[in-house]
Amino acid sequence: MLSKLIDRLQEFFKSEDQEVELSTPKDSFAKFELSFQDLLIGTLEHQNGRWSFAYSEAFKAQDRIRPIVDFPDKQKIYQSEGLFPFFSSRIPSLQRLKVQKIVAPDFTMDEVGLLKKFGKQSIANPYHLVPGE
Repeated sequence: MLSKLIDRLQEFFKSEDQEVELSTPKDSFAKFELSFQDLLIGTLEHQNGRWSFAYSEAFKAQDRIRPIVDFPDKQKIYQSEGLFPFFSSRIPSLQRLKVQKIVAPDFTMDEVGLLKKFGKQSIANPYHLVPGE
């Protein structure tokens, strides 16, 4: 009985910052375009269980905007099994009540779906992220 009470109290006082484990099916494919004003900065893709980010040719050819700190080399194709922090910061905490009201109860905890739903704008940077073709 005491353990049930403790469990209920822990659930009640759970921090909004306590994150839910997200997973993206390895067989899913997604493409996103990152832009600033009218310039395509680069492309984020998820394929075969890996994320990749590469700068666009237009971005590589310009010198007005500096590379993103997390991706300093304009020529490199960055790859990772997990979503890069630069992009995961666009996904709000799923513990927030406002976010829970927006996300359908049967929504899978999928980074691709959450980026599509919440990733367009971020208070952390001026870039726009939209699903690509």
